[in-house]
Amino acid sequence: MDVRAVVASVTALAALAVLAAGGTAAAGTGPAGPGTGATVLASSPGARVARVTCTAPARYRAGAAALSAGIQVALRGRAGHQAVAVHDPVTGVSCQADGGRQFDAASIVKAIILAALLRWHQETATSLSEWETGEATLMITQSDNDAATNLWNWVGMSRMQRFLGLAAMDETELGPGRYWGLTQVTAHDEMLLLDLLARPNRVLSAASRAYQLALMAQVIPWQRWGTPAGAPDGVAVHVKNGWLPDGTGWHVNSIGAFTGKSENYVIAVLTDDNPSEQYGIDTIQAVAWVVHRELSAVRGTARARLAASLGQPAAPAASPAAASAAPSPPVVPSPAAVPSPWAVVAALPTPPSPWAVVPALPVPPAP
Repeated sequence: MDVRAVVASVTALAALAVLAAGGTAAAGTGPAGPGTGATVLASSPGARVARVTCTAPARYRAGAAALSAGIQVALRGRAGHQAVAVHDPVTGVSCQADGGRQFDAASIVKAIILAALLRWHQETATSLSEWETGEATLMITQSDNDAATNLWNWVGMSRMQRFLGLAAMDETELGPGRYWGLTQVTAHDEMLLLDLLARPNRVLSAASRAYQLALMAQVIPWQRWGTPAGAPDGVAVHVKNGWLPDGTGWHVNSIGAFTGKSENYVIAVLTDDNPSEQYGIDTIQAVAWVVHRELSAVRGTARARLAASLGQPAAPAASPAAASAAPSPPVVPSPAAVPSPWAVVAALPTPPSPWAVVPALPVPPAP
């Protein structure tokens, strides 16, 4: 715990350095957005490449092999450490690269905070208060740190730990004291969280899933980098990113769920020891382009097989936003995009209206 406090102090100093250089920063995250225009991936001679393992049912094994090779190429020569997890339950394709390695969560822990809050309300059969709704919206759509701190304290460690247990996120360690950004997460556990949001389960209700997915679909434009890069047209993008400087470099993370009529897959990419924030973003987006492209190809094969079995012409595959793994600016839905009816209870209104009608809990005093 003392070590983590020291790291937190270094983080604060690094944030001040960003400010001194003419940028902007906030405690726990650095709000600098991604650069504009195409970027070129730099490489670091001798950098360690994580072993990528992708599995799939026999009929999609070739696609899984192509995906594994593509992720490996995207990570080759990159400085620092990276972990990747991909899961597509429709085709059964699943990938891991250093999935059990722990990383500082930075702001992706905010997705855990909200999920724990929603689970708490399920168990107490109460709806979110107006105050909770406002804080949750700021925390997810704008990555507001004050809102995250307020909800971190409000939900409490025991309730968040209970949620982690229910979610089988055994590799996740909550940050010490008020340092929520220093929560230790793994790509494997982030994949479990995303799966809970994207698919029906016994931990999060349909209403809870719909609420959180809707907020993750409304993240402000300049924070919609990372795993959305290269997402196919027509796919609803639900994303949460995190970025945090410390004495070893930048921690840059991105988790995303991608849903649609025939789409329902998740991607988690965690990185640390990046020489800059943009370097980490570039690494994540290079991986994301490969994943979206190769999963689109696998799904095209699946559609062709189904059409052949029914004696029908194959439907065209969804067009990935990228034709290659080369990094480019992400093509993402407009800020007004909301989850597709396939992923959400169709009759549920867009938040915050379902939760803000009657505050079920007293508004806590300002910290």
